[in-house]
Amino acid sequence: MGYLRGKESKIEAQKELVSLPGGGIFTYRQLKVATQNFNNANKIGEGGFGAVFKGVLTNGTAIAVKQLSAKSKQGSREFVNEVGVISALQHPNLVKLLGCCIDENQLLLVYEYMENNSLAHALFGPEELRVQLNWTIRSKICRGIAKGLAFLHEESKLKIIHRDIKTTNILLDKDFTAKISDFGFAKLHEGEKTHVITKIAGTTGYMAPEYAMRGHLTSKADVYSFGVVLLEIVSGQNSASYRPNDESVYLLDLAYVLQEKGDLLALVDPILGSEYAAKEAKMILELAMLCTNPSPTLRPSMSEVVKVLKGKSRLNYTPSHAPYSADGFARAKAMASRSFSNYSRSMSREEPSNPASYEFSIKEEEVQISADYTPEVTDETGRSPLNNV
Repeated sequence: MGYLRGKESKIEAQKELVSLPGGGIFTYRQLKVATQNFNNANKIGEGGFGAVFKGVLTNGTAIAVKQLSAKSKQGSREFVNEVGVISALQHPNLVKLLGCCIDENQLLLVYEYMENNSLAHALFGPEELRVQLNWTIRSKICRGIAKGLAFLHEESKLKIIHRDIKTTNILLDKDFTAKISDFGFAKLHEGEKTHVITKIAGTTGYMAPEYAMRGHLTSKADVYSFGVVLLEIVSGQNSASYRPNDESVYLLDLAYVLQEKGDLLALVDPILGSEYAAKEAKMILELAMLCTNPSPTLRPSMSEVVKVLKGKSRLNYTPSHAPYSADGFARAKAMASRSFSNYSRSMSREEPSNPASYEFSIKEEEVQISADYTPEVTDETGRSPLNNV
């Protein structure tokens, strides 16, 4: 952090970063050579704070290099946060940080390379990728994400709330093992102490309503986001592609409608045909609905979710009849009355190039605000990004 305040502290900052477990310092020259001068042909992704490039070190190790802008205050804050959080955490379902670079006015993070890119790319990308996601792999991915979140919330020394769980932040290795990435928005969970905050960070379509609208943050906000991701994994539909004023339907609205009809299995991705375990699919969809319950107290903990997904615990499932995304609920009912397979084909399967992530800041300090307060925030289109929660 000293480096970010002035060049004179650069050496001290490097020493601090090197001392972190599992972290190492790379030079800008090393990473420039590894990525062929950050060639666009090697670009494997792009997020709110910069691009990600595939690289190969001189010893043959494949790496992923996340390039952040040193001029961006937000990017600098994310850089420091991510180095601190990931270096302190090691788990098979968390992406591994190999090191970082603070050199020539550059901020770069170096990760293990994930051969199958992101879950978003696999689900919403080219059809040949989607075909590879058979039911066994999808089920494995659900369990992997759940284990990673259970570790963050309950098992690690630092109890962490990720705040931006979504398909673009779930990476897949060569064996389709799911690993949670992008800890720039992560926040330390202070045990039983909960409070209202005014720095809202996350992605529309995945944010829990109590957090997006009132700033009330607990680990149950991650549980809600996980529930949305479960729906996407089973259905193959992209929740982030929803826009309130177009003809599409918010995925969770559609799930509520099908739940009312007693036909949640109609959500299963048509690309799977009949090649899926119906009983397990129904259980996962019901679990997704429980995780996205409007009331955070009714959502399960991630350790409970893991037990259910492993078959070690039975799901206590009570259908909810109070959808939060009421603006699109009527349209969802109309859509669900059509042939669902026709509707599924009409929905966009394109992978979002850069799903909207937001960090809203009303005041720098944390303050108590009334329970009915809703921040007035609009995105680049002039619409409120909170409208579709």
